Amino acid sequence: MTSQNPDPLENNVTGLEPGGGVPPGETPPAEGTSVGPQGPKIPEGRGFMQYLWIIMIAGGVLLVALYFIGYIVGILD
Repeated sequence: MTSQNPDPLENNVTGLEPGGGVPPGETPPAEGTSVGPQGPKIPEGRGFMQYLWIIMIAGGVLLVALYFIGYIVGILD
């Protein structure tokens, strides 16, 4: 049994030369280079808030550590 080609226009494909080559100008141009900074712009002046959060977290960790050290030593019962 022979099957038929599902593409009725197999021999009528635009842009292809005989043998499957593509003529010049048929393909899209190459990608251009990007100029300028990439990625989101990070606003300036966020340094204070970052340091504030780090100090607050470090202070909390220090307080918890001191509590457990005091509990182990016997100061807190």
